[in-house]
Amino acid sequence: MAKDAGRPPRASVWLEGKARRGGRSGGQPSGLDRERITSASVRLLDAEGLAKFSMRRLAAELNVTAMSLYWYVDTKDDLLELALDAAFGELPLPDPENTAEDWRDQLRRLAAAYRALLVRHPWLSPLAGQYLNIGPNALAYSRVVQRVVRRTGLPAHRMMSAISAVFQFVYGYGTLEVQFLGRIADSGLSPDDYFQQSMSEAQRHPQAADLLQESKEIMDACGGDTVAEMMDRDFDFALDLLIAGIEAMVERG
Repeated sequence: MAKDAGRPPRASVWLEGKARRGGRSGGQPSGLDRERITSASVRLLDAEGLAKFSMRRLAAELNVTAMSLYWYVDTKDDLLELALDAAFGELPLPDPENTAEDWRDQLRRLAAAYRALLVRHPWLSPLAGQYLNIGPNALAYSRVVQRVVRRTGLPAHRMMSAISAVFQFVYGYGTLEVQFLGRIADSGLSPDDYFQQSMSEAQRHPQAADLLQESKEIMDACGGDTVAEMMDRDFDFALDLLIAGIEAMVERG
């Protein structure tokens, strides 16, 4: 603990002009640029995961030397932060100035898209929790979220709390979902077979059986025949509860 006490906070690739650098002057490798390196980083992270990602592995993917990459980035952290913002660029953004569209629908779409992004890129969740998220795509998304929430009628001093409630829920839900799906993938079973097998085994546990049976009755009452349907149902209803909470706070004044 004491060893890290004097260490400055990790810098961001988006600060100090680092993100705008297209390559150091003179002698940089031909055929490389920031966009190509970032795209390859995203593909490699999707294919092999965060734990296996390295400058050496990325260089092999691009068929260059690892030192070639340092003409464009200073560290692996820079690459990961670039990849993170590239993923945020996949998010569709509604027009917050379009008053013909209800803010509730826009907020639902923004939340659903973020959840889907977390599931599509399993490496995104830990990186989003580590970095500042101040790349151009992340800022564009945050700006739209803020402007949509402004349309709710909440006073300014409550807006950030509403944004935190909705999007920390989405982050948590998407993070647990992608970890669950990763565990299923490792088992070789389908999500539905995995769920049924896990529930059957857990119900044989004497201390958990009663609670699990009660939980099963609740889930059966909610409906949903597949794991995907259950996860979508729970996500949508929880999001509706949060939106209803925003509406209630607006009415309360």
